[in-house]
Amino acid sequence: MNVLPYRLGKGLGAIWSAQQATLRLAGNLGHMPAQPLIVSASIADFAPVQLAFAWTQADDLPLILGQVNFFMVFDVCFFRAQSVFELRKQGAR
Repeated sequence: MNVLPYRLGKGLGAIWSAQQATLRLAGNLGHMPAQPLIVSASIADFAPVQLAFAWTQADDLPLILGQVNFFMVFDVCFFRAQSVFELRKQGAR
């Protein structure tokens, strides 16, 4: 799951009190409240895509991109020895 820290959601203009649905996170974030937040994201030269996030009140974590739905939209190839990665939109060659 994509996870968005509180400060980033607020920086994007989201209002915590305006959200109505809640999500339950697991692991070390299991105790933090979270809400669904859909964001239109522009990444590199790709057309904007809708990404679904669990927006949490935690601020002490990085932006997390996960299977739902970043890796469902993009293929990512990591080349660790070169410290680089390649990003492709699914279905693009």
